[in-house]
This record gives sequence, C-alpha cells and structure tokens, in this order.
Amino acid sequence: MRDSNLQQILDLSQRVIAASGQARAVAAAMKVFGRLAAQEGARGAEAAERLPVCQHTVEAALADLAARPSPLPELATAFGAAEGGLRWNRRKTARSTDEPFYSSHANAMLIGPGGLEERADLEVGVTVMPAHTVYPDHHHPPEEVYIALSAGEWWNAAMDWTEPGPGGIIYNPPGILHAMRSGDGPLLALWFLPVD
Repeated sequence: MRDSNLQQILDLSQRVIAASGQARAVAAAMKVFGRLAAQEGARGAEAAERLPVCQHTVEAALADLAARPSPLPELATAFGAAEGGLRWNRRKTARSTDEPFYSSHANAMLIGPGGLEERADLEVGVTVMPAHTVYPDHHHPPEEVYIALSAGEWWNAAMDWTEPGPGGIIYNPPGILHAMRSGDGPLLALWFLPVD
C-alpha cells in the first residue's frame, strides 16, 4: 500500500494541476495520475540522503506555503512529512567544475527510478535551489509538468521567462529545451513526467 503522505502529495498535486485550466498540462499529468491509480510500484530501496543545499532551502520554501490558499498548505505539510525519506542527488550531468550550480541544486525522485516508489513508466520528482541559482538549459524526450511550490521563473524555447507563482503550473512539450531559475528566495518545484 502506498505511503499515506506520498498519496496525499499525489492527490493534492492532481487537484492543483486540474484547477489550472491548462489543457496540455492537465492531459500530460493525467497520464501520470492514471498510471498511478491503475498500478502501484514496489517500495523503493534507496537510503534517504540530504545534500547540504537542502538545509534551510526546503524548509524556507515550505514555510512560505503555509499562508497560501488551500490546497498548498496541505501539500506543503504532506511533502514535509515525506521529505525525510528522500534521496537527494545532483543532476546526473553536473560536474564539480560547474560551480555554483553543482553545489546549489538538488533533485529527488518521489516516484520513479530510485524513488520512494519504483516505477519505469513515470517520474514524479522535486527540485530545490537556493536564491539566485540557474538550472541550466536541458531537454528530455517526455513532456513535463511542474508545480511551482515557491517563487521562481521558468523558460522554454516556446516561451519567455515566466513567473507562475506558488501553485502555478508550467508545461514543457516533449523534447523542448527548457530551464528554471530562482530569484531572491529558494525555488522548490514538483515535476511530473509520463515516460513512454
């Protein structure tokens, strides 16, 4: 049976994305949520680990959600309860010579390879960065939906830099070049990818 905090993250995320009214984002996310409802993956075996960049940045971003409209405070509480079990990593292509990015970002898989729940057909993850950090241009075959859990800006090759605000949604079409950056505070975002 899926962990109750993880299930609450998924249920609340689905509500946030569905309420956005962004048809392409909703369609992409429903591929993820449909697969999650149809089948549960095996419990992940990775040991939890926090990178130094997570100290204070995760908590600061979650604290800001407490005063936001529902369901963001509930989503922050569920994520905060699950976060201690995550294995945070740097981007696979990041090198120690890529400072300050190398030390100023962390990703964790909630569901997918190395996540709290192992799956090969989808990924649900999270990214955190402290203030004034740019996550560099990158691309991947699956389409992607972000829920911004903090202030921050997103860009892709089809749009200018955009600040969706906490609870805002960003959709990246399959294969598109995209990036994100934090402003004066930390960036925290959930992401959802249907992997075909």
